[in-house]
Amino acid sequence: MDGRGRAAPGAHPGSGPPHGGARPAAGAAAGGAPGRGTAERPPPWQIEDEKSGAKFAVKAGRGVLWGVVALAAITGVRSWIWTPEPAKPSTVTVDSAPDYPVQEAQAVAARFARAYLAWDEADPQTRSLALARDMPKGTDTTTGWNTKGRQEVLATEPGTVSLLEDKRARVRVDVLVKSDALTGDARKDDAKKDDQKKDEPKKDDKAKDDKAKKDDKDKKETKSVPVWVGLEVPVVQAAGRVVVTGQPGLVGVPTEGPAAPQPSAKSTDLEFADKTRATAEEFFTKYAAGEPGAVAAPGVSIPALPQGMTLGGLRTWTVEDGSGTDRTGTAVVTWQLGGAELEQTYRVKLTRVSSAKAERWQVAEVHGGLTP
Repeated sequence: MDGRGRAAPGAHPGSGPPHGGARPAAGAAAGGAPGRGTAERPPPWQIEDEKSGAKFAVKAGRGVLWGVVALAAITGVRSWIWTPEPAKPSTVTVDSAPDYPVQEAQAVAARFARAYLAWDEADPQTRSLALARDMPKGTDTTTGWNTKGRQEVLATEPGTVSLLEDKRARVRVDVLVKSDALTGDARKDDAKKDDQKKDEPKKDDKAKDDKAKKDDKDKKETKSVPVWVGLEVPVVQAAGRVVVTGQPGLVGVPTEGPAAPQPSAKSTDLEFADKTRATAEEFFTKYAAGEPGAVAAPGVSIPALPQGMTLGGLRTWTVEDGSGTDRTGTAVVTWQLGGAELEQTYRVKLTRVSSAKAERWQVAEVHGGLTP
């Protein structure tokens, strides 16, 4: 277009460049090669704004994840994989009273046995009152005895309590009794026999007369000998105490005990026993004299024996093999007591006492019997 507003020859209206702008490149006008133009292609996806609900879910998930991480740091991952063993409950010891009052049953049975086996025809009421103390109210305590004779109880030793049903039990009691064999009708019978002998004609045989006199003298001087008897007493626990339910029964007393295992034999030190025999003899001599502290080890207190004992002798003295400052020996000694001689066994512990100038063995312990 010239200055008069006409277009230049060969030019079409509207085909010129924009006002004041340069003419686009040919490649651009024709589309050109990719990436070489000024305009960019749109991406192959479509970008949309996230909704508020989705944003909240994302944030919540992140919070949960961080919470799990924090928990793992605190408690440790190990506790999640290996479950620790549960703590064992501590054992609680509860002191409870026995189901059955054994000691009370023994005491009641022993007291009843003393009253039951002691009688005196001159005073039957005393026995009846003593029995009533441990029997149910209203029990007739006069039955079971013909009110004759005389017997004394010297000692009672309660023993085994055999538990039965319904709070019942049977108590064994050993009783030492002393009875007067010449009482009541027995004395009368002996008197009749003596009268009959007086009426018999005298015999010339002096030996027979002497024998008859001796027999009469023995009868008049008859002495009762204490004997042990067994008594089994039935008892029951009622109203908070133990009572005797009925008549007891006399049972035998064993004459010997069961076989016991023998102690194992130990090797001995003969040389050391010879070396310390004088120490053992000196100790037992002082032991009988009431002066064991004079030969005991320093700091050791050994009670003295009662007066009237004399050492008969140290029969055997052996010492077990060993080493160190303490040794154990066995002494068999005889004591003279009450006009008799008794043999007894002791376990003796020796300890070595040293000083700057000398060394000696002294007694630290002494025990009766072979038990270590």
